[in-house]
Amino acid sequence: MLTRFAPAPTGWLHLGHVLNAEYVWGGNHRTILRIEDHDRERCRPEYEAGILEDLAWLGYLPDFPFVRQSDRHALYHRAAQTLIARGLVYGCDCTRRQIESRGAASGELVYSGRCRDRRLPIADGVGWRVRMDPGIETFDDVLVGPQAQDPSRQCGDVLIRDRLGNWTYQFAATVDDFEQGIDLVIRGVDLLESTGRQIRLARLLGRERPAMFMHHPLLMKTPSQKLSKSDGDTGIRDLRARGWTPAQVKAAARPVPGL
Repeated sequence: MLTRFAPAPTGWLHLGHVLNAEYVWGGNHRTILRIEDHDRERCRPEYEAGILEDLAWLGYLPDFPFVRQSDRHALYHRAAQTLIARGLVYGCDCTRRQIESRGAASGELVYSGRCRDRRLPIADGVGWRVRMDPGIETFDDVLVGPQAQDPSRQCGDVLIRDRLGNWTYQFAATVDDFEQGIDLVIRGVDLLESTGRQIRLARLLGRERPAMFMHHPLLMKTPSQKLSKSDGDTGIRDLRARGWTPAQVKAAARPVPGL
């Protein structure tokens, strides 16, 4: 099968990434390395360089030349145009504060659809949203098991491009997985709730058969807080400087029996 490893260069590689890489490369699948630098405000070239260096040091070698999302703007724009032509996209000028005031009890922001019928131009300076009509998306996760999600209730209409012109994670990842032929998505369980909306987006874009999904456990800093890029003591660069070997780093990122 074809899968991908998709770090965002908004910080250095850490043990949480290595756990994901163990699942990705441990399955003996063909692997694409995709640098998810769609967030132009937070991504840095030095982080990208560090990620590539650390991956090579750890021995995680992709089967194809790596790709950057920042080089794929034209692809995302063409995909968005297919949805615009079908009347599925509308402009939105709601602020994050307005949306937060209507947030769901689960903590996820749920867009109310305020701008659906306002006929704002689909242009720079406003967000672009795709209509998510009510309906259940079902899938059988490799690790978590059968799932049923209704994107319209979870998040409402999905933002695919923000007012600054950045393509969102939900859209860029969906387009890339479709265009690159990814048939197995391996990622942390914190992204499980994104799956239904990405399956829906992919189908609207023309994908007839969705990818398979595998959502694995996370490395946790505390029982309620996952590791993040701000946790310097788990950064691969720091561990290398302290004399750790690749084998020691991989062992530290394997808390799951049998991985």
